[in-house]
Amino acid sequence: MASKERVKLSMVVKKMQLVSLTPEVDAKKVFLHVPEVNRPALQLTGFYEQFDNDRIQIIGNVEHSYLLSLTEEERRDRYRQLFSSNIPCVVFCRNIEPEPEIVELATQMNLPLFKSTKSTSDFMAEVIRFLKEQLAPCIVIHGVLVDVYGEGVLITGESGIGKSEAALELIKRGHRLVTDDAVEIRKISDDTLIGSAPGVTKYFIELRGIGIIDVKTLFGVESVKEKQQIDMVMQLEDWNKDTEYDRLGLEEEYTEYLGTKVVCHTLPIRPGRNLAVIVEAAAVNHRQKEMGYNAAKELYRRVQENMLKGADDDGDDD
Repeated sequence: MASKERVKLSMVVKKMQLVSLTPEVDAKKVFLHVPEVNRPALQLTGFYEQFDNDRIQIIGNVEHSYLLSLTEEERRDRYRQLFSSNIPCVVFCRNIEPEPEIVELATQMNLPLFKSTKSTSDFMAEVIRFLKEQLAPCIVIHGVLVDVYGEGVLITGESGIGKSEAALELIKRGHRLVTDDAVEIRKISDDTLIGSAPGVTKYFIELRGIGIIDVKTLFGVESVKEKQQIDMVMQLEDWNKDTEYDRLGLEEEYTEYLGTKVVCHTLPIRPGRNLAVIVEAAAVNHRQKEMGYNAAKELYRRVQENMLKGADDDGDDD
């Protein structure tokens, strides 16, 4: 397992469309290490015990109104104390404009200042989500990830077994490719895995005997997707007549990535099987189960009822 230990502040600036108030300060050399932010309310009153100085510091209406209630000298001292606390940057939300002398102070202390038009709560939610995704534990596995009817289907198996061909057929049937060959899996929360493509191979598929094709160029932007939650895994393997495969699906089988379990189906491959149609059916069936309907359990219930009915009829004949 691997994870990014840091994220460039410039990535956050681009993602959140922040406006720099201190263009002279180089934010490209600033890195973030934790997926959290901080509103320095207590710090602006002078309380710096247990201060999370490694986080983005956010000034909203409450903090700004408090600072405006102070004298000019007090306000400058509070800002100086905050700016000298080894923080990565300060973001003013709701398009708040700090006083020119505060911007000058930040420039002198080589601290990046930014402003955002978003409300404080909206900005905090979005930037935390982005940082959690970027700093999440991450692994790279061999496989293909496709969005099928909104379900993230991860197709795995040995090289040459037909993963890319199945993905291509799914794309032609209107579904969307996330990544082929290499899948970056990030653990966003305890029960959520997000898959995406490494930048180099994004939207490319390798077809043996043909070579590399660009899915986005050939089939259009509607045929690709940047990232997708992984909902189920289809494990492809060569058909073995001595192996007993699940034919009912009463009990779910799982595989595990980064400590998170994902529903897994083993699909034996033999000539004549239409993988794309099978994957589509599996995706729809998985969605049905999530909505509370299990076809296998319904069949089992009907069989049980039929057996009980048959036993009752035999008892009446006696």
